[in-house]
Amino acid sequence: MVSDGTPVEIDQVRLAALIRDIPDHPEPGIVYKDITPLLLDPAAFRMMVDGLVAQVDGAAIDKVVGIEARGFILAAPLADRLGAGFVPARKAGKLPGESRGIDYELEYGAETLEIHDGAIAPGDRVWIVDDVLATGGTAAATAALIEGFGGQVAGLGFLLELGFLHGASKLTAYRYATLLTA
Repeated sequence: MVSDGTPVEIDQVRLAALIRDIPDHPEPGIVYKDITPLLLDPAAFRMMVDGLVAQVDGAAIDKVVGIEARGFILAAPLADRLGAGFVPARKAGKLPGESRGIDYELEYGAETLEIHDGAIAPGDRVWIVDDVLATGGTAAATAALIEGFGGQVAGLGFLLELGFLHGASKLTAYRYATLLTA
């Protein structure tokens, strides 16, 4: 259900058809999942946001953290619908002012993720959002970063899970939901 109690009907076939594969991006051997066609379709975009709201399942959420970069696109409307604050989790050096970071491994290298100091208060109930759950490294690092601030990870939501990469195995301590699985 969405926040007003209306049942959500998600046409998974339609949403999946609007995600295109881009081979060898950003590196050879990686198949990039391009959600741009889905974002261009207003009805599909609304359906996706409705599905993300339904993932939260009525949990009280103080902050929604969107993981750079496409997680921002999904997290901002979700935060709005939930009446929660939006917090960007960005790559190193992208945030102005003081921030805290965490280093982690991803499927094709290493990265650092940062959140502004003070963006997550101790006890904040936080929902993490990203477009794709691949190996789970980015999502697990984001959860650890939030916990480092004293926040409580209420759950994680994704548009698409690449099940063959077994990323969910890194999230067993958390509730997580995905709209689509490939």
